[in-house]
Amino acid sequence: MIGLRSDETSQVRTNVAEEAGRFETVKEATGGRIERMRLFLSEVRNELKRVTWPSQKEVYATTVVVILTSAFFGLYLFILDFGLNSLVQWVFRKFGAA
Repeated sequence: MIGLRSDETSQVRTNVAEEAGRFETVKEATGGRIERMRLFLSEVRNELKRVTWPSQKEVYATTVVVILTSAFFGLYLFILDFGLNSLVQWVFRKFGAA
């Protein structure tokens, strides 16, 4: 343990061992199913209080960016696919493979 003397370290290890020895399973240490669910939901609520939610203007702006970017790349990939397909068809016609 960083920053502890050897006698403090042994005391900490003894306390941890005593705490661990008190319970047979991890379930017992954390409580029952309902207690764990209550703890989980309270932690979720606390985390949601810390979230910075975007404004309506920010959501609108990012949605427009996503739609425009998707349209751009869709068109780009369509043109690329059409061009490569035409090239392959030309090669097949030129060399008699088709």
